[in-house]
Amino acid sequence: MKYRKKPIVIDAVQWDGNPDSVFALTDSGEDWPQELHIDQHGHLKIATLEGIVWCHPGSWIIRGVKGEFYPCADEVFQATYEPVSPAATCGWCK
Repeated sequence: MKYRKKPIVIDAVQWDGNPDSVFALTDSGEDWPQELHIDQHGHLKIATLEGIVWCHPGSWIIRGVKGEFYPCADEVFQATYEPVSPAATCGWCK
């Protein structure tokens, strides 16, 4: 049997090493998410539902449907996601 991924709209930013870019993923735009940590070398690690995962520059940080964060390699992100208009707030919007 084959399955298709349900259409959903996600929030995501491409990690460029600048911590300010992460604020786009927060609801308030002010609080740093607890799940994201920058170490002393400027590397970003994300506490995901599966454990700690490193996010490399150029990868995307995605906020999932339950508010969780996880990284996604750029080539996978580009093959899986496309931009939506600001009016599209759900998978059923046209």
